[in-house]
Amino acid sequence: MPDFLAGAATFVVSLFLAYWFLRIRCRGIGPPFGPRARPWALLIVAGTAALSAGLGLLIAAATGHAHAAFLGVIVPAGLWLPRMPPGQLVPRTLPDRLALPFRGLYDRMGEDMQAWCDARIEAAEPVPQYIADAATYYYDQVRGRVKDGQARARLDDWQESITRKIGIARWVRPGTSPAQLREHLHQHLSPTEARKYSKYDPLVLADRLASDALSELNMFLVLVYQLGHDELLIYPFRPSAQRNRIRRPEPTAQDR
Repeated sequence: MPDFLAGAATFVVSLFLAYWFLRIRCRGIGPPFGPRARPWALLIVAGTAALSAGLGLLIAAATGHAHAAFLGVIVPAGLWLPRMPPGQLVPRTLPDRLALPFRGLYDRMGEDMQAWCDARIEAAEPVPQYIADAATYYYDQVRGRVKDGQARARLDDWQESITRKIGIARWVRPGTSPAQLREHLHQHLSPTEARKYSKYDPLVLADRLASDALSELNMFLVLVYQLGHDELLIYPFRPSAQRNRIRRPEPTAQDR
C-alpha cells in the first residue's frame, strides 16, 4: 500500500475516532457540536485527524513499512485524557497553544447551553402553571434515560420542589390569613422552607414562589443539557402552531 493511501486511511479512521473521543470528553459538560461550539469542535476533530495522519506518515517513512502509518490512530485517544488547563489569554507555550481550541470550545458550549435554557425559561415564564408543567414535561422525557443515580435524584428533587412551589403559589389568595398560610406552608414544604416563606405577605408570596420555581427550573434544565438531552422540544409546544393552516377549498360554481 503506497504511503499516501495509508496516510489517507489513517486520516479517515482518526476522524471518526476523534469525533467519538471528543463526545466522551465532553460528557457531563454538554454536547460539543451545538450551533456555536460546532466550528471549534470540527477544528479539534479535523486537527487531531491531520496530526494522526502526519505522525503515521512519519512512522511509515522511518520504518519503511506503509502499514506502520496506522499507528497514528493512537493520537485521537489523547482527547480522552484529563482536560487541559485553560492556559493564558495570549498563548506563549506549547501547552497554551494546545489548550486554545479547547478553551474556545468550552466557551461556545457554555453559550449554547445558556441559549438552550433561556429559550425554555422564556416559554414557561409568562404563566406560573407552565413552570410546573414544563418541569414535569422535561422530567418525563429524560427520567428513563438518566443512568447516573445522583443526577436522577437531583432531577427528582427539583421536579417535586417546583411542582410544590407552583401549587402553593396558585393556592394563595389575597384574603388568606397568616395562620392559614403558615399551616399550608408547613404541610407542603420542609420546615426550613416554610419558615423562609412565611415571612412574606400573601400578595408577595405567590410571585416569590413562582420566581424561585423558575430559578429551580433553570438549574434543572442546565443539568438536563449537561447530560446530553439537548433534543427536547420547548414546552409549551404546539405542533399545530408549526404547521401552515390548511386553507379550505374555495366553493365551485356547482356548490353555489
